[in-house]
This record gives sequence, structure tokens and C-alpha cells, in this order.
Amino acid sequence: MSDAPAGPGEADLHTHTTVSDGTEAPAELMRQAAAAGLWGIALTDHDSTSGWAEASAAVAETGVALIPGMELSTREGFSSVHLLGYLIDPLDESLLAETARIRESRMTRAEQIVRRIGRDYDLSWDDVLAQTAEGATIGRPHIADALVARGLVETRSAAFSGILHPRAGYAQPHYAPDPLTGVRLIREAGGVPVLAHPGTRGAERIVPPERLAQLVDAGLFGLEVDHPENQEAAKPRLRELAARFGLAITGSSDYHGTGKTNRLGECRTAPDVVARLLAEGRGTAPVLPPAAPAGVAAD
Repeated sequence: MSDAPAGPGEADLHTHTTVSDGTEAPAELMRQAAAAGLWGIALTDHDSTSGWAEASAAVAETGVALIPGMELSTREGFSSVHLLGYLIDPLDESLLAETARIRESRMTRAEQIVRRIGRDYDLSWDDVLAQTAEGATIGRPHIADALVARGLVETRSAAFSGILHPRAGYAQPHYAPDPLTGVRLIREAGGVPVLAHPGTRGAERIVPPERLAQLVDAGLFGLEVDHPENQEAAKPRLRELAARFGLAITGSSDYHGTGKTNRLGECRTAPDVVARLLAEGRGTAPVLPPAAPAGVAAD
């Protein structure tokens, strides 16, 4: 089990880089975290841990602690449900197999979407690849960026509200396990699972209590309540459910660089919750900056 460092500070527990659908490399993300005055961040690219090494190498330079993580795709019926898994073992065989299957399905889905769009708009797969970093998990945000680059929409957000919206008929779901399987996979990999942005669809679309009870029994640690895309009307209900089930409340920005308007550190997780999370993780250790020499005050 990883030992929690003495006195962790506030952390942003949900960020993305060019490994998935963010616009900044992992090292640049760490520099931005330092500029935002954060004690630490969690790197949670979609279904991938490929950015951990570069971000870890930037810890000493930036003085920002890194909590290695992943945003795991899951699906409940027709609804996409994301789980944040912190301090997982990146070599866990079951989790590796499942994320490889998800990424392959994402790739196939993306190619099919582009073919459909290409029948009506001037867009090709090469256009999408031009917006994608090498080795990245390709998804709809990269298609959105390609649509922007081709001048077919003005912004990534406009792409998602228009051509890439399900009602337009081009998009389709990709494979993902159910949330209960996702929580179990994260725990079996030594990680700490948190339900990501559960209030984005409003108070009426929150995970039902009976389903939430199953996730808690499987090892769910917390709810990401303080998130810029959770609807305000949903937050009181989420806090009520967290209290009822003994779940931690986390805060995160879901930062994507210029891919979203979310600002790094605009929502943060309290130090005591960070300490609890670090104490529970056993799959991998947080990467902490070197301690200042005795008698030298940290800035």
C-alpha cells in the first residue's frame, strides 16, 4: 500500500493530455499545474496510462505531485458512464485487456463515423490523423478538431452540438464494460475508483440509489461532485448520496487544454480527501517532488 505524504494540499483529480483528447503534452500539463498553484494533479487520460512516464519526469522540475490515474470508459445501457481510477497497477492484465478492447472499439467507431460524415462533408480519415498525437486514443474530440480544421464548424463544442451529436445520425457508441465491472477492475488493479461527473445530465439522471449501492459494495470510493459540467441542481442530491453511502466528495476541472473551456484547478479536491485516496491506493505510488533541504522554505 502506498503511504500518503505528510500534509498533501489541494489537487485537481481529473485532467487530460494529448495521450487522449487533451491539447497539451503531459510535461506541459505539469507546468500548467504549477502555474495554477496546485499541490498535485491526477493524470486521467481516457483508457490509457501512456502519459504517466512523461508527467512523472516533470514532477521534480515543477514541484507538483502526480497521482497517476485513468478515466475508464463504461456503459450503462445507452448511457456513457466514466470512472476515474487512481493509483492503479498499469500492468494489471485484466485492466490492460479491457482497455485495449475499448481503445480498439474507439478506433473502429471513429473510422466508421468519419466514413459516414465523409459522404456529406469534405472530411477524411487523414484529416483526423492530422489532429492526433502519435499513440493517442482516437475519439470524437479528434474528429471535432478535424471538422474545425476543415472549416466545417467553428469550434470543438460546435461540432459536438451539431455534426457529432447523436441526433445528426453520424455518431455511434463504442464498446465499454458496465460500471460495476469497471469498479471491480479498478479495485482488482489496486486502484481507487470515483464516479466521474455524475450530474452532467441533471438531478433526474443521477445513478439510481440501488445501482449506486452495488457500486459502493464493489469498492466505489467517491463521487466527483465539484465539476464544472455537473448541473447545479444535481449537486445537492449528489452530496446527499455521498453522505448516505459514506462516499468521498472530489473536485476536478476535467482540463483538456484548449479542447474545453474548463480551467485547470477551477474545481479542487480537499487535502483530507486527497490523503484518504493516497492511503487507499496500492497499485502504484504517487510521484512526489523532492523535499526541500532542511532549513529551506518552499515557495
